[in-house]
Amino acid sequence: MITRISIALFLALAPATAFANQCPTMMAAIDAAIPTASLSEADMAKVTALRKQGEDQHKAGDHAASEATLGQAKKLLGI
Repeated sequence: MITRISIALFLALAPATAFANQCPTMMAAIDAAIPTASLSEADMAKVTALRKQGEDQHKAGDHAASEATLGQAKKLLGI
């Protein structure tokens, strides 16, 4: 009985863990693209602000918002 409960709990929490790991991957992609990006100063400032906001949201546990924010930064960077 305990084994079944443990398995059910694991399966319920596994997707949240998988999505949480996507935020750092997105941040790393943004960090890698920034040095070679040819953006205006305004767009670069926006990317930097979005990157910071996404990281803060990730740290706060709001992974859906973090992914959306980081996605905006990636779109500006063209990645």
